[in-house]
Amino acid sequence: MEITELENNLSANVAPEPELMRLRVSGMTCTGCASTLQRVLETRREVREASVSFAAGIATVEGVKLDSKELIGAITGQGFGAELINPDDHPDQNSDIEKQQLRNESIWRHRAIVGIGLWAPLEILHWTATAMQWHGPWMSWLMFSGALVIILFAGSEFYRSAWNAAIRRTTNMDTLISIGATTAFTYSTIVLVFQLDHDHPTYFAEAAGLLGIVSLGHWLEARASFRAGSAVRELLRLQPETAEVLDDDGSTRIVATSFVKAGDRLIVRPGGRIAVDGLVIEGGSAVDQSIVTGESVPVDKSPGDMVVAGSMNTTGRLTVQTTVDGRHTTITRIADLVQRAQTSRAPIQRLADRISAIFVPTVLAIAGLTVVGWWISGDFSRGIISAVTVLIISCPCALGLATPMAVMVGTGAASRRGILIRNAETLERVGRATHVVFDKTGTLTSGLPEVTLISPDAGHTEDELLQLAAAVEAPGEHPIAKAVVRAAASRGLSLVTVENFRAIPGLGVTGLVAGRAVTVVRDEHATARVTLDGKRIGTVTLTDRLRPDAIEALTSLKHAGIQVSMLSGDKSAAALTMGRQLGLSETEIFADATPESKAEYIRARGRDVIMVGDGLNDAVALAVSGLGVALASGTNVAIEAAAVVIPGDRVQAVAELIELSRATLRTIRQNLFFAFLYNTLAIPLAAFGLLGTSGPLWAALAMGVSDITVVGNALRLKRRLDRM
Repeated sequence: MEITELENNLSANVAPEPELMRLRVSGMTCTGCASTLQRVLETRREVREASVSFAAGIATVEGVKLDSKELIGAITGQGFGAELINPDDHPDQNSDIEKQQLRNESIWRHRAIVGIGLWAPLEILHWTATAMQWHGPWMSWLMFSGALVIILFAGSEFYRSAWNAAIRRTTNMDTLISIGATTAFTYSTIVLVFQLDHDHPTYFAEAAGLLGIVSLGHWLEARASFRAGSAVRELLRLQPETAEVLDDDGSTRIVATSFVKAGDRLIVRPGGRIAVDGLVIEGGSAVDQSIVTGESVPVDKSPGDMVVAGSMNTTGRLTVQTTVDGRHTTITRIADLVQRAQTSRAPIQRLADRISAIFVPTVLAIAGLTVVGWWISGDFSRGIISAVTVLIISCPCALGLATPMAVMVGTGAASRRGILIRNAETLERVGRATHVVFDKTGTLTSGLPEVTLISPDAGHTEDELLQLAAAVEAPGEHPIAKAVVRAAASRGLSLVTVENFRAIPGLGVTGLVAGRAVTVVRDEHATARVTLDGKRIGTVTLTDRLRPDAIEALTSLKHAGIQVSMLSGDKSAAALTMGRQLGLSETEIFADATPESKAEYIRARGRDVIMVGDGLNDAVALAVSGLGVALASGTNVAIEAAAVVIPGDRVQAVAELIELSRATLRTIRQNLFFAFLYNTLAIPLAAFGLLGTSGPLWAALAMGVSDITVVGNALRLKRRLDRM
């Protein structure tokens, strides 16, 4: 009974594992909608963190005991649609992001075509009639009719969004658009109906043009988001829709990839793509696996080798036994990781979110003061138009787009290089990093020592020396032991079974080979000294080779102003020898490192340090850094668990990661600067009536230009990163 109570108490004190739930959200018309939804979700007790992406139309929620029905209810209660994204669903060739973006693009395209297509001819006719002085009463009624059609069609989405915000006792960007267009149209209708004198001009064209131009801006934004989010689509299109399954009777059949089960045998013909991860059981071929490594040089595959979904089979026919089902391949896991990163929110965006939350009410207050100020000065008509101009020109759309557009581009560009970034926060922190610490073995080196020199003493031969050393090393698990055994096997040397084998930690191994005492002692230079019956008979020298691009990677990082260090468990002499080959100074090399001392070394260097390791014996240091970068591939690591995963055979990818992260962070800062500068300068100009009687129209154009500037800057980043 006491044991049961103790177990219950322990269970009660253990914090439950957080859950992650993603929902597809429809009906958002601006980034303000996403910010509002995020605040609503984060107020729920079971939610630890929430992120809502307007560009992707996806809400990501992390918490404990999440209930999808309650979360959907919270979203629909705000006037939006929502549905759960089942993590086990197989993604179509078109991703969820793509479908949402296509829907947005279609909606705004139709509204822009109607708005601009109707407003532009009416505006031209109005100018022409005025210039030719045959502007009669019919012109005002024609402008009224055209503006009414545009308000009812192109403006419906703005009004719906503004109304939903109003009943929730909040505001958004569409509130400003709706009030601005309604005020201009209502004022003009009163002037027209009551036939006031010509001192009160009408603004039907401005109201119509506002909705048409803003709709055009939203259409361009949707198209740009579609282009910026192309990484997920490109990944998913690499996985074939069908696979050729080999049955037990030797016949084959074509099935949808999503129906392939673990353990099925697939036929992959030359020129075809591998549909599902698996193990080659028959055949041989060169396989282009750039989806994982980022390198397009094909790799030879033979029975016993792993192959990854999406890889291209180039030369021979392969029979592959699948290790996962068709819904959980490496390529779908990578695509899901990229999608999560693209829909996450960077810390730098919080500033924009906080400003947006108070921005709209502040603008409404400024607009009200503008009307009152001009009314007191005796020009109520100009006050109305100036207030409308304030409402339109101050819409913070660009502020909301500044960060997510750049994040989508940056994470997408990384994925095309085989670099997988967990979220936007990681991307931002990498861009701020000042120090990169590399583990040596398995990171800067291949981690597979090779015998490079056999030096027998007088009276002994190379084969005799190697045969004795390999015999006593055979039971060992040390990388040096395996290298010696491999060298003996390559020479076709037979090995006698060792007796009384004993491994001495930090020293070597000993045992009896054919009744004679053989000892292999390893020194700090990775040289194995071999003795026979207590007498030295020679040495075997081993070298852990540098990765081909290790020197280039460290040189690139130093040129970028990054401080570089190397951690190694080797003795000082061996670590210094390797470090000098890499161009490192003695102060940049930390030898005799244990897992604990590695972690302490990282912890002492603060938060702006990146730890790069192979993910095996560097787990503690990787976790402590907060910016752990693992060299691995999607086939042999849990890619969802790493902050960043880079291709296992490309150390240079670390330099690429920092370069693209810095470029992304720089673009975010530029976008935020453009957005803040625009609103800071534009609102005073509008309030003081400096944009003239056509202020609302100029305001709509200026707002569109600000959005396009931010979006265009993100697309410029995409072109630059694609050329890297």
